[in-house]
Amino acid sequence: MELLQGIESRRSVRGFVDTPVPEETLRRILQAASHSPSYTNTQPWEVAVVAGARRDALSELLLDLARTGTPSSSELPAPAQWPVDLASRAGEHNARRFRVLEVERDDAGARNELRLMNYSFFGAPCVLFLFMDSTLSEWSSFDMGLFAQSIALAAHDLGLGTCLQASLTHYPGAVRQFLGLPPSMRLMLGISLGYADPAAKLNRYQSARKPLDDFVKWYR
Repeated sequence: MELLQGIESRRSVRGFVDTPVPEETLRRILQAASHSPSYTNTQPWEVAVVAGARRDALSELLLDLARTGTPSSSELPAPAQWPVDLASRAGEHNARRFRVLEVERDDAGARNELRLMNYSFFGAPCVLFLFMDSTLSEWSSFDMGLFAQSIALAAHDLGLGTCLQASLTHYPGAVRQFLGLPPSMRLMLGISLGYADPAAKLNRYQSARKPLDDFVKWYR
């Protein structure tokens, strides 16, 4: 796959088949992602790969926390208020997705079921949790984003789909305890990974992109 084609055709997958991803394939993806740039070559990323019975047990743990209304304790809180244009774009994104899924905006039950699907990893057989040391700065957070994008593109090139999920950071203490990791490891992102299910209704939705001239200013 050509690089530009891969960047432009990558999309978030929210419906997977249960076919396991071979360890060799996962290693190839992570090896490629390890070439991501980072501030003074610090390479701050730490990765937990969760699959099989451990994946199922962690999913049940997170689902239980979400179903019982346990408040999020994400270490990457959302802004108190989004800028108007960003809030509008997010609102339209959600509205378009609900239309594709034939879910009414006031159908709280259906919307909650969609929310809970995050914690079953949308059926993906594998999930990656990305961590970095909690003493690091925003520069390292930027590096983690580059690393996550590299994972998504490498997986796409090898015929797999990914979904980068902020929701999987909502219960960092529970995830760390489950994985036996110390509190000093800051949970930055969860990535569901596997082979896309073309029949999944959620995969019919394609998010929109704003035009180039909406975000680029030329100085000549």
